[in-house]
Amino acid sequence: MKLILALLLFTSFSKISYSNIGKVTGLEIPRYVSLKSNDSNIRVGPSKNYPIVIKYINKHFPLKIIEEYEEWRKIEDHMNNIGWIHRSLITGDRSGIIISNDNENIGILNTVGGKIIGKIGIGNIVSLNKCKIDWCFISTDSYKGWISKNNIWGVEKKEIFKISFYQNVEDFYWWSINTIDSL
Repeated sequence: MKLILALLLFTSFSKISYSNIGKVTGLEIPRYVSLKSNDSNIRVGPSKNYPIVIKYINKHFPLKIIEEYEEWRKIEDHMNNIGWIHRSLITGDRSGIIISNDNENIGILNTVGGKIIGKIGIGNIVSLNKCKIDWCFISTDSYKGWISKNNIWGVEKKEIFKISFYQNVEDFYWWSINTIDSL
């Protein structure tokens, strides 16, 4: 019995010590963030003394934080570029970049599996308002709707966020509208 208890304690402590938590913020790593401004520098190392390797000029550009060091965050972008950015240049607001394997515009749907209400091209930056297991509700200047996660860089495969209790009611409403329209 003591051996089993010791084994369980060892297992739980080892999982805690190897969890992916940022040493500075205590937040999960990796995690996605976006740029606060249209002028952000990515450096070789975590200090202004290191040279700039990339200059981003797109506000809301999504980045993945992969490491933390004091006031600096090591990031990766959708092109696998890696560098360091000061924490003052990023925000927790979620955005994504439209991606596709077949270079086609991506349909924006009125509901998951619903009707196409618009299309968006590869490389466009979108706001991620909420995500289900396989879909995200996005917004752009022109559209608000659902896109498959397979077409978004800036969210983990099975990540869920900002889904309310009433989401099933909303989904049923749009399913009903689409069903009636197709009759």
